[in-house]
Amino acid sequence: MKIGKVSTWRHPMVAIGIALMVVLMAELLVYTWCRVQYVRIGYEITEATKEHQRLAELYRRLKVEEASLRSPERIMRIAQQRGLVMPDSKQVRVIP
Repeated sequence: MKIGKVSTWRHPMVAIGIALMVVLMAELLVYTWCRVQYVRIGYEITEATKEHQRLAELYRRLKVEEASLRSPERIMRIAQQRGLVMPDSKQVRVIP
């Protein structure tokens, strides 16, 4: 009779132990997955920040280039090189 009681006592304990191990393993897997996602997103944020800085610098350089290209002195110089001159008042016609 003692053998029967001991074996019935151990079976529920083994089942509880296995269930606890499964829960612990699942918790560790979820924690590991969360950590991996945290690191991956950190890398993505770093890359996005670098890309943002690169694009901001490109934008700044393009604005400077645009300003130099729109310079009236530059436009006048190019026009003179191509033989263009400012019209005098007799050549200008105002259209109503």
